Amino acid sequence: MLQQIYPSVQHPYAFELNKDFNFSSAHYIPYEEAGKCENIHGHTYFVNLTIAGNELDKMGFLVNFSELKTLIHKRYDHRLLNDFEEFKDNSPSTEQVAQTIYNIVQESLDKRVNKPKCVQVFVRETPTSYVVYRPLKNGDNNA
Repeated sequence: MLQQIYPSVQHPYAFELNKDFNFSSAHYIPYEEAGKCENIHGHTYFVNLTIAGNELDKMGFLVNFSELKTLIHKRYDHRLLNDFEEFKDNSPSTEQVAQTIYNIVQESLDKRVNKPKCVQVFVRETPTSYVVYRPLKNGDNNA
């Protein structure tokens, strides 16, 4: 298995975990200036989530790795992203997909007693293009 190296993010937390997974989805960008992306096409998105925190749960986890994958994979795999409410007003560009993944993951993490934080979302759309999303430090993510 090819191991991927991701950009690292500086944070003040004692623990950091990274979870890799992928999902296959189609999308289109409904603007003529999007070129070929104006037409429906699919990708296998490769995602890396960076979760950090100071407190572990009763099992000794920041969060169970499988929970992270389930949040996104179960929702988006083999679906048309444009059909989702979260992309009705925001085209599902890779940038918007990364920020949306952050929002979904952080909403779930906020319900945990140990309050871990998602500090980075890396989304590879093609072998040669990827996006990194990091929430602003003041918590204003313009979402």
